[in-house]
Amino acid sequence: MEPTTPLTLETDKALLEKPTVNFWQIWNMCFGFFGIQFGWTLQMNNMSAIYEYLGAKPEQIPGLWLAAPMTGLIIQPIIGYLSDRTWHPRWGRRRPYFLIGAILSSLALFIMPNSPTVWMAAGTLWILDSCINISMEPFRAFVADNLNDKQRSFGYAMQSMFIGAASCIAGFLPGVLANWFNISRDKVAGGIPQNIMWSFYIGGIMFLGAVLYTVLRSKEYPPRERDWKEKLNAQHGSGFAGAVKEITHSIANMPLQMKRLALVQFLTWPGLFLMWFYYAPTVGQNFFKGDPQAANGSEAFNQYTAGIEHAGATSAVLNLVTFLFSFSLPFWVGKFGRKMTHTFCLMLGGLGLISVSFVTDPSMLFLSMSMVGIAWASILSMPYSMLAGHLPENKIGIYMGIFNFFIVLPEIIASLFFGKFMENVLHNDRLMAVQIGGWLLVLAGFVCALIVKDKMKEDLL
Repeated sequence: MEPTTPLTLETDKALLEKPTVNFWQIWNMCFGFFGIQFGWTLQMNNMSAIYEYLGAKPEQIPGLWLAAPMTGLIIQPIIGYLSDRTWHPRWGRRRPYFLIGAILSSLALFIMPNSPTVWMAAGTLWILDSCINISMEPFRAFVADNLNDKQRSFGYAMQSMFIGAASCIAGFLPGVLANWFNISRDKVAGGIPQNIMWSFYIGGIMFLGAVLYTVLRSKEYPPRERDWKEKLNAQHGSGFAGAVKEITHSIANMPLQMKRLALVQFLTWPGLFLMWFYYAPTVGQNFFKGDPQAANGSEAFNQYTAGIEHAGATSAVLNLVTFLFSFSLPFWVGKFGRKMTHTFCLMLGGLGLISVSFVTDPSMLFLSMSMVGIAWASILSMPYSMLAGHLPENKIGIYMGIFNFFIVLPEIIASLFFGKFMENVLHNDRLMAVQIGGWLLVLAGFVCALIVKDKMKEDLL
């Protein structure tokens, strides 16, 4: 891929002139997300259960999840800043970060299921999330770097497709290992079932392999000006002080579209976090009447384990729907526009979460989670597609990192304060917490319809 114009502030609009690439080039640049999401899904589907296996109480769960948003808040803008200023003749701009993050994440996935205590698991989660963020943040910028505006919706939809496929497989994996390969569901010495332990081991291999495929099979646009880095550093300087100044300046001068989308994200992601915090334990206890603290082999323990596996299966169907619906996103965007497509998907997903409270047959949870899967496909692609064309070409990495603030800040708030709300107001009613998450998604859909702009605006910095 040869650039047609230098990467300078004066040529931001050259983004629209990038040549159209073929299907397999987009496939190669997005495939690494399959591995990232494989590891991420194992974590999201199983960490609340792992904490409860190790003795955590429901009101402690949000605080124990604090690792994910805190590491994202700190690491993603820093990695974005650094990757904007990186170029290697062989490895490019974003790919070195993909690879480093993948190696470290894979090691952490092998360590996680051997945690003997709650606090050991929580500490390992901090390390794992830090490493995943090193790989994940540049992938959003990678698509924006290499695709023109017409192909970006398809590029981010392709990412959603791989995310859905990986999440589907990872969601079914613990049950498949137990039912097809006779790997025991009994807890090992540390307190974590063996089938979950082996799922994490497989996830570590998948993470590294998929990212390595993208690193080796993709290319990036090189800078054409010899002094490109000096020009980037001219305004705020270099080093730690320069990084702080530029991140601060970029936050203060966000494009208008980014501010609009920030509010939508700020409402969307708490709804998802509440689902991740409480959905699987809800199925295990409310629907299957199990107990995570019961003895190995007891009926109560087996029922809880069966419930967790059923929740994983419904989550896998959620991600299968995400995978399938992602193929149709370009069609819906062409028919209704990005804003209204995202609005509809958010509302449908919110109704899916709300419906969990009215389900009496656990099999109906597959339908509820399918509705969330449609929303998830859009959440993973449409906000980035609506944002990317409004960002200056030479700051895509840092702005994608800052955009992540509006995912992680609401999670930090939920992690710090929702535990008390859960204990004192909801009285540890996990099902009610999931329903609140659904109403937040519905509200996010309304806000998206009212304030987000679908057309390109001249608000580049």
